[in-house]
Amino acid sequence: MIEILDGVHETVDYKGNFGLRLYRNIETEDFPTHWHLEVEIIMPLKNHYTVVTPEQTVTVEPGEIAVVSSGELHSLRAPDSGSRLILLADCSSLYEFPGIHFAVQMLPPCLLIRPGQIPGATETHGLLSSLLNKIDEEYFSENPFREAACYAYMTQFFVILGRTFWNTEEKQSSESAGKKNAYYIDRFLEVCNYINAHCTNPITLEELASIAGFNKFHFSRLFKQYMNISYHEYLTKRRIMHAEKLLINPGCSIMQASLQSGFNSLSTFNRVFKSYKKCTPTEFIAFNHAEIPAAH
Repeated sequence: MIEILDGVHETVDYKGNFGLRLYRNIETEDFPTHWHLEVEIIMPLKNHYTVVTPEQTVTVEPGEIAVVSSGELHSLRAPDSGSRLILLADCSSLYEFPGIHFAVQMLPPCLLIRPGQIPGATETHGLLSSLLNKIDEEYFSENPFREAACYAYMTQFFVILGRTFWNTEEKQSSESAGKKNAYYIDRFLEVCNYINAHCTNPITLEELASIAGFNKFHFSRLFKQYMNISYHEYLTKRRIMHAEKLLINPGCSIMQASLQSGFNSLSTFNRVFKSYKKCTPTEFIAFNHAEIPAAH
């Protein structure tokens, strides 16, 4: 299934300009440790399938869905028989919709969605599996506007995922707690939108705390509590995403990408980029400028 693998980096061949690649996979071979920029969604149809990340081993059964985050090292282990849908999605085009970037970026390395795991998850799983089946139907059809239909379903997928799994460990049953959570979520979404729009500029903790309406110490604690990531990590992720888009342009140097993405030194940029993307900026350029067909 992995068509082009350079070291541990996979480049996905979309078979055209369509930013999704869907496999009706029946392979019985395992796939080695690799990573890609795309989010990977796996839904077993017959028999289980196993995803291995540095942090965990996740066995996905029929009736469950696994979502592997962008840039995460992982390997895949197949049983002796079975089938599953495997969807690789370039989500960058979805980030124009407010909030979608958050639903994608806040994913753990591998999220397992199973009916009954949290209140509402059974219904959520049914909706998500239905959307994946609709993508499968459109993807392999000759329908006009099939690409638009698939992206519409993908947008719904991440909206439902974000709404259901948003900070579930912090949710409480009381009405007052629910209103408080909603207030914090609104505040921090505003902060995230501000970061998205200004990530290439210097941004201070005091500035973000002021937008949220808290002092800086309270803001730091609550942001991490509700977003499951620190404000600094979120800002850094956005800067790295911006740098990726710049580095894909053959006319942009690493120094230019570093400065235009909000990093104050080339050495810091190189170190942080490798930490987040598992490769250096130079390797990233080589991967994306290679004169070979793209890949999974």
